[in-house]
Amino acid sequence: MTEQAMTNRAEAGWAVPLSDLVIADDDLRAVTDTYRSGWLSMGPRTQEFEGLFARFVGTRHAVAVTNGTAALHLMCLAAGLTAGDEVIVPSLTFVATANAVRYTGATPVFADIAGLARPWLSAAGCEQLITSRTKAVLYVAYGGHPGEIGALRDLCARRGLILLEDAAHAAGSWWHGRHLGTFGAAGAFSMFANKNLAAGEGGVVVTADPVIADRVRLLRSHGMTTLTWDRHRGHAQTYDVVALGYNYRIDEPRAALAACRLRRLAAENQRRARLDARYRAALGGLDIVIPGRPADDGCARSHHLFTVVLPADADRDAFRGHLSDQGIQTSVHYPPVHRSTVHAAPPEAARRELPLTDRYAARTVTLPMFAHMRDDQQEQVVAAAGKALALARTSSRRRDSGDETPAR
Repeated sequence: MTEQAMTNRAEAGWAVPLSDLVIADDDLRAVTDTYRSGWLSMGPRTQEFEGLFARFVGTRHAVAVTNGTAALHLMCLAAGLTAGDEVIVPSLTFVATANAVRYTGATPVFADIAGLARPWLSAAGCEQLITSRTKAVLYVAYGGHPGEIGALRDLCARRGLILLEDAAHAAGSWWHGRHLGTFGAAGAFSMFANKNLAAGEGGVVVTADPVIADRVRLLRSHGMTTLTWDRHRGHAQTYDVVALGYNYRIDEPRAALAACRLRRLAAENQRRARLDARYRAALGGLDIVIPGRPADDGCARSHHLFTVVLPADADRDAFRGHLSDQGIQTSVHYPPVHRSTVHAAPPEAARRELPLTDRYAARTVTLPMFAHMRDDQQEQVVAAAGKALALARTSSRRRDSGDETPAR
């Protein structure tokens, strides 16, 4: 770890941060060499990374873009979503999932999760929401877990719907030998700074459909028929603009960084799997729900998040506050999108109730998880969690009785 990296951690003030990133010397060399090459926007390193990522997930096409939201947007556009369409999505997700649907003019229809221990889209719940306007289901691999992807694939095939995948959490997640993000027409990945494959920003659309791939490539760069790199190599002399596209290009340094980090992803995910197992064993005696049961035999997960669901009589703010006092950072994944102001149903419309999503979102806490987390850091989290839960329950009882004295 560099001296600057250690300084950054000390300034952050967390003994155990929620997530953490180490930039290796190989990463720095890859980025430095790219800057020295003099070619900084989509070029040979972008093409190299796209080929590596396509082989990694086992699909024909991978198209790198500027961020995960851009990947979702282009995937939805290339799949043909438009005004008048309905797309079934989970409310338990980052808001970009629903935003991408609305960018196309389509309407997100929020569906409930399968359960407190299964915080992913329920296939049975989705089927109840299908109408004559439903065009697609947009699945989210919450925490990198396959969830009900097999049932959703079968549902979409049976009902003639498009299956799309938000695989932002799922870099390195397989279900029965097939990588998440490749079960539907297309999948979208994120390379944001807190993701398993982190490049600061960046996204990838994967698909086996050459029509979708060509559409994504066209729209990511202003709808131009050829790119600067093509003309630089003499493959074209000019270009036309044939679609109303976007500037969703990725730059070469980030593509080089992502390619370098991709080579370590499997090993880092194995370390996350070990941490996940240790958490489950150490926290199993507490009165909490630990979502995301181990996947079926022969499956692998990215273990992007480790979440717990507190009992109904625990004060979550008090629980998180105690951990914060111990230098342990936590978070909540996620506030329900259907409760957000921008996505809430207007007063004249009937609000769909999502009771499991609301219960999960009110009681969940995300604990620290990162590949190079030390055993002593994890043990610190475990030790603090038991005391925090007792304090959270005491705080809840005092609050309900009108005694606002904080529990310490």
